[in-house]
Amino acid sequence: MAHQPHRLKLPAQPMPTGAAAADIEHCLFDRAMDRRYLEQVAVKCYRPATALFAELVQRGLKMSIGFSESLLDQLARWDRPLLDGFRQLVRQPAVELVAVEPDHSFIFYFDIRRFVRGMRAFRQRLQEGFEVPVAVADTTEMCMSDDLYFALARAGFRGGLMDGRPWVMQWRRSTHLYHHGLPLHLLCRHTELSDDVGYRFSDRHWAGFPLMADRYAEWIARADGDFVCVGWDFETFGEHHWASSGIFEFLAALPRELERRGVECLTVSEAIGRHADRAHELPLPAFASTWAGDGGMGFFLGNPVQQALFQLMHHAYNKAQLSGDPHLVRLAAQLTQSDVLHLTQWFGRSDDQAAVSAYFTPREWWGLGPDGIVWEVQEVYKRFIQACDPAAVAHIGRLIKRPPGMKPPAAAAKG
Repeated sequence: MAHQPHRLKLPAQPMPTGAAAADIEHCLFDRAMDRRYLEQVAVKCYRPATALFAELVQRGLKMSIGFSESLLDQLARWDRPLLDGFRQLVRQPAVELVAVEPDHSFIFYFDIRRFVRGMRAFRQRLQEGFEVPVAVADTTEMCMSDDLYFALARAGFRGGLMDGRPWVMQWRRSTHLYHHGLPLHLLCRHTELSDDVGYRFSDRHWAGFPLMADRYAEWIARADGDFVCVGWDFETFGEHHWASSGIFEFLAALPRELERRGVECLTVSEAIGRHADRAHELPLPAFASTWAGDGGMGFFLGNPVQQALFQLMHHAYNKAQLSGDPHLVRLAAQLTQSDVLHLTQWFGRSDDQAAVSAYFTPREWWGLGPDGIVWEVQEVYKRFIQACDPAAVAHIGRLIKRPPGMKPPAAAAKG
């Protein structure tokens, strides 16, 4: 998946009473910062990786890819040639486009119906914009739970992606196709083999360092089961692991090494089509699994700062709903993006996961200090909630009706 977030504007900006939604949006999000980071990632990752993938799919590689709506909007605004490059890649027969949650948000925790509508609408936008069919879905941070499965099925998808965490799989292997009682098939990302590249590739302290394509292809070839689903952020190639790490050379050599070992590449829909007749039942948990951290929502809700922000996300979305203004509701939905919780995961921690979170926190924010970052992020949400007041007062006032025949109470006469 390829994604760039809507980054919050810090320090929190004043939001004038009665401001229009467009003015509130300007106060919420730092578009200049978004553009700077997009341009940096485009140079380091998007352009070289897209060019390399376009070459490799001509040499036997098959791949599936998703784009967040926030990234597509940024590309449409600031880098049309790169957007066209992504379109050309997706239109290759060996490439499949996957629908992801458009805002990279946790909106499914706040409004499951909006999640379903959003996935349907984004699939339609993708099909029209890229001129290819879309049948398989991914969710924010590869979250999957019992209700999310049913929501994706209701949205009309044929397949969904999830992380094959042991606490979800139990005795089952992630190398088989699964379902949960409906004709929506689940492909489980192979956590270890995926993280060997996505997370550990440039870690010099890892026992597998340096990882070469021939050894990685051998690991895949020896895996038991019907197939191996490996999943990475698109930004793995050049951004998470810089070009100096050898990540592009590794990727360039991988199709040849897989072919030498008789490993055939498939898109996600091809894997579903080949193995649907022997898919297995997989009980799904009530608590969502994810590919982040230890595989649960603790990565996003594991400290008091994240928990407070999650509450503020709830209040912001509810207040926007009460305003009756669809533009404010749209902004509130964008404020539920997982990135805000990811970028505060480091608070009170000093482990490897916190180091990753701190790395992705905008460097411009660190001048505020850790406590300052936390305070200002919370202020963004508080000020948005307040900024919704005039619209909420007006909307609710219109909805309040006096019972027929009831007159306003008479004013008390002065003595």
